[in-house]
Amino acid sequence: MSRIRKFTNTVVGILILVAVWEGVALSGRYEQSLLPSPVKVFEDMKELLLDGTLFTHIQVSLFRFLLGYVAAVVAGVVFGLTFGWFNRLWEIIDPVVQVLRPISPIAWFPFIVLWFGIGDLPAIVIIFIAAFYPVLLSTVSSVGKVDQTYLKVARNFGLKQFQVFTKIIFPAAFPYIANGLHIALGSAWIFLVAGEMVGAQSGLGYLIVDARNNLRTDLVLAGIIFIGILGLLLDKAIRVLEKWIGRNWGIVPNERGA
Repeated sequence: MSRIRKFTNTVVGILILVAVWEGVALSGRYEQSLLPSPVKVFEDMKELLLDGTLFTHIQVSLFRFLLGYVAAVVAGVVFGLTFGWFNRLWEIIDPVVQVLRPISPIAWFPFIVLWFGIGDLPAIVIIFIAAFYPVLLSTVSSVGKVDQTYLKVARNFGLKQFQVFTKIIFPAAFPYIANGLHIALGSAWIFLVAGEMVGAQSGLGYLIVDARNNLRTDLVLAGIIFIGILGLLLDKAIRVLEKWIGRNWGIVPNERGA
């Protein structure tokens, strides 16, 4: 599918969504305060852009997101490589991970606030939890996919354990780890907003909560749209990384319908 066709389809889809939204708003079924029209929401989006409020919230949210996400990636990869290599250790840890993994990070929020206070740190911890498990599990799985021939050659050359990890296992596993990075990014972004909606005093999630408390549903929808746009941009960025990995590692990345 050509890029022009993709772009055309995207524009058509957005126009259909806006048209349906406008139709429902004009139908009179819902009051303006319950379902603002697209025109009103777009005016508020323009206002947030012009007065600089939006950029302040975006900077705060991205700061929290990057800290939590990068920390989760580093920890997930390090522990994943270790557990993937030492199978006996992973057999012990795996049941614990499978019990903790399905628990929503928001469920931990009362303890997170008690342990870390309020401010940036609780949101960062929630992002870390949301991103950690996808990276960990993809890394453990990727170690098992490393070609045993590479390991035999490493032993023949007398490489030390650390060198095997850094020069053989990690480079061979990284193309598969990248898939986990993609999944973790989406999960982390979703829970960033949730974390900011619960205990933060700034950020995109806080923007929505503050607007809700002031009965400004137009600003609520504006914040939702900005969150979706930023999430899309982050997704595109990680896809570019995957394609770069595919070119340099010789692995064809999973396009996932792109």
